Amino acid sequence: MSRYAISDIHGCLKTFQYLVEEVINLKYRDQLYLLGDYIDRGPDSKGVLDYIMKLQQDSYRVHALCGNHEDMAMKARDTSIYHTSWMFNGGKEALKSFRAQKIEDIRPMYWEFMAQLELYIELDDYLLVHAGYNFSVPDPASDRHTLLWSRNFEVDKRKLGNRKIVHGHTPIPLDQMKASLAKPVPDVINIDGGCVFKSRTGMGYLTALNLDTLELLTVANRED
Repeated sequence: MSRYAISDIHGCLKTFQYLVEEVINLKYRDQLYLLGDYIDRGPDSKGVLDYIMKLQQDSYRVHALCGNHEDMAMKARDTSIYHTSWMFNGGKEALKSFRAQKIEDIRPMYWEFMAQLELYIELDDYLLVHAGYNFSVPDPASDRHTLLWSRNFEVDKRKLGNRKIVHGHTPIPLDQMKASLAKPVPDVINIDGGCVFKSRTGMGYLTALNLDTLELLTVANRED
């Protein structure tokens, strides 16, 4: 059994499928942790959600967290004040993939999937989250905004213990990500390779971190 973490797919279905099927070669006994931001910006948000749900239905051990873009979409559906922000931040591309004229046209099954996404996962050796942890409060896992939206956070080693935090949310160049995994490995590991931002220098990669070996598996953006 191997354990892998992937973050910030952002509608890049072809890249995601290739990483899972051809590079990882996911087995039923493996554990795949997805750290959020499946939708928006890229060409096939609907396809990414369909693929995740199919993996789960086919009994692959896939654990999916909520990202700020899923959070933003749910707020945009329920509150008009968030709708403009969501559309500006990739919602327009998401609607197109659902062949929806407006957000209310997206089928309930997708909202149900997003609503049940976890905010974090605690393992014996890792804390997995989309964005970050607020260690300044008694229960870091209680700060929903930080879990989904934080760009900077300070680690309290006493609360973290012997675990490491793996997160996405903030895209970084692949070389920077690889350098961060050189020993000694830091307490916080960012695995967002900016897959959807292939025009940015050093980005445009979807990455999977093997949580057991710290090997980084990468695929360059394969979308049309």
